[in-house]
Amino acid sequence: MLDADFFRRWMTAAAASVDREAERLTALDSAIGDADHGSNLQRGFAAVLATLDKEAPDTPGAVLTLAGRRLISTVGGASGPLYGTLLRRTGKALGEAAEVSEEQLAQALRAGVEGVRALGGAAPGDKTMIDALVPAVDALGDGFAAARSAAEGGAVATTPLRARKGRASYLGERSIGHQDPGATSSALLIAGLAEAAEGSGE
Repeated sequence: MLDADFFRRWMTAAAASVDREAERLTALDSAIGDADHGSNLQRGFAAVLATLDKEAPDTPGAVLTLAGRRLISTVGGASGPLYGTLLRRTGKALGEAAEVSEEQLAQALRAGVEGVRALGGAAPGDKTMIDALVPAVDALGDGFAAARSAAEGGAVATTPLRARKGRASYLGERSIGHQDPGATSSALLIAGLAEAAEGSGE
């Protein structure tokens, strides 16, 4: 079973990955976006960790809901609302249980991804974060490591796609040949989940 400590470790691992990869995320975003994706998420996840340390929510759902709220309030552009919706919807779906199963997390994360799809109007193949999140959720039934591999594969697979959503879509054919920064950061988020699981022996 997964408790609030597990979800705090997930946010901590995700923040560390974003911090480590911030320059790469910004480089990817400079090719087809605003060139601020790495720095924006770096600032957002640092704020998430500071808030979780201060408020110490005691259920999995509360950890993710608080993290989502903090991302919305600190990350500019589309990324804040999209990541915030992902975590808040997932947290809401987990409810107030003190512990949740991996299956419950998979179902809740699917609800979170559906929230992102509803907000951004993106579908798989549009060259967005959805291209990493959907395969990750689909693979979560096979374990956290499988979800991480699926997310990373989904992010890489955005490279030959033409963007159909967001700022990158304005580039048309010129968006082809660049890995999507949102899918890449989503893969980092899922990698953080796998790291948290490895640390707890799940």
